[in-house]
Amino acid sequence: MADNKPIDNVMKKPRRKTRLLELRADIPAGLYFAAGASFIGAFFLIWLLLTSFGLVPPLFLPGPQAVWMELVRQIGEGILGQDVAASLYRITLGWLVSTLLALPIGILMGNFKFFEGLLEPFIDLVRYMPAVAFVPLTILWTGVDDGQKILILFIGTFFQEVLMIMDNVKSVPREMIEVSSTFGLSRWEILYHVILRYALPGIWDTFRITLGWAWTYLVVAELVAAKIGLGYRIMRAQRFLQTESIILGILVIGLLGLLTDMAFKFAYKRMFRWMDRKG
Repeated sequence: MADNKPIDNVMKKPRRKTRLLELRADIPAGLYFAAGASFIGAFFLIWLLLTSFGLVPPLFLPGPQAVWMELVRQIGEGILGQDVAASLYRITLGWLVSTLLALPIGILMGNFKFFEGLLEPFIDLVRYMPAVAFVPLTILWTGVDDGQKILILFIGTFFQEVLMIMDNVKSVPREMIEVSSTFGLSRWEILYHVILRYALPGIWDTFRITLGWAWTYLVVAELVAAKIGLGYRIMRAQRFLQTESIILGILVIGLLGLLTDMAFKFAYKRMFRWMDRKG
């Protein structure tokens, strides 16, 4: 009589293996977040070891304890709250002005070749100019108040944002536009009901990315004649060799940028649940 495999082995389903290096393959959510947390933890552990054993002088790299004490001091004296509020105001206003202008211009350039040919050469030219080079001019144009800082943030984000929105609009397949036209939709109906709805998820991602850029321009915006703000605090600490204050300011900017990025990602998942992002 031939040997038979045990029933348990026959009925047993093959175990699914987590393939970490599979192209675009999903991994468990717990593993995803654990990987990010462990990398950040390793970074801070290396920082702690380097400073605790005196491998790097405190002037060049103060330890986490010194940065923590600086955080406690600034919170206790109300410095950090004032700086965060001032920087958030400038970032929000500069990015909003940029977005409100970039959105219609990018849509026009993405849909009409006339506007693309009219505006793209100039926008391409200006977007390669460093925003910091405009600091002296913006002081002459607007003075040294918040308007100058908002203008620098605008210059740093607007021109890139226009081109990205234009590309988002151009991503709409031409076949969809042609089919919509055969169904009798007018030009503006196609623009609103087909093009914008298809491109909106990409445009939302563009908003998220350009807001991140605005955070990177904050120190440049608050470089001159500022009396409050995270960027100002970093530049002031540089003059007095207060390295722990510099690192604290950098960490706070990074944390605030991360929080805004996470807020946009959360809103994306709620607004565009129909999007298949696994492709």
